[in-house]
Order: sequence, then structure tokens, then C-alpha cells
Amino acid sequence: MEKMIALASDILSEHGVDEYHTVAGVVATPEGKLYGGLNLHHFTGGIDGEIVALTQAISNGEKEISIVVAVGDRGRGVLTPCGKCRQILFDYFPDVQVVVNREGVNATVPITELLPDSYKWMEQ
Repeated sequence: MEKMIALASDILSEHGVDEYHTVAGVVATPEGKLYGGLNLHHFTGGIDGEIVALTQAISNGEKEISIVVAVGDRGRGVLTPCGKCRQILFDYFPDVQVVVNREGVNATVPITELLPDSYKWMEQ
């Protein structure tokens, strides 16, 4: 988890230099391979760092993702994924663990805890 947070922080430090790139996401495979991404803010809603990282992993042939983290710029630290990201993560990887910050402590929780009773569109 700490390597993931460090990678996301590095991505933000190097590339998050304006108001359009404010959140970096990192996903890890069960084997420990890390893929990072940066959000692209746009008035149409843009794309989130977690989803960019997920796309990077899938584009590189990964079939499983075990954990995901989002980190905010300006020292905001670990952020809980937004609802859109939660739904996408749940739909593609319903067993994924998500890094969250609870009262100053980073921990992992299953995506189902962040998205209880969710709509399972892939089963329809």
C-alpha cells in the first residue's frame, strides 16, 4: 500500500502542476505490478486517475486488479474514490480492495463496503 501511495504522490509531483491534474490513481495486480494514472479534469466530467490507472493495467494485458488507491494534490493524501469510480471498479473487479483514509490512518476495504447494494449492470 505504501509503495502505491508513493507512486501516486510522485506522479502528482511530476505531472500535477495545474488545476487539470489533481488526483493520481494507482492499481496493483495480485503479483504486485503497479500501474499509475493521472486525472484529466474537463467540464464534461473528465476522467479520474483511478480509471486511467485501471486502463493502463488492462492495456498491458492485466486480467486482475487486487487493490486501488487515489491520492489528491496539494497534500490532500489518500482520497476515497468518487461514485463513478466505485461503480466502474465494482463492475470490472468486484473483489478489489480500496485504500481509504479513516481518521488519519490508511487502510484497505472491499469495494462492496464503499458501494453496498450496488447495481450489477454486467449481470443484466
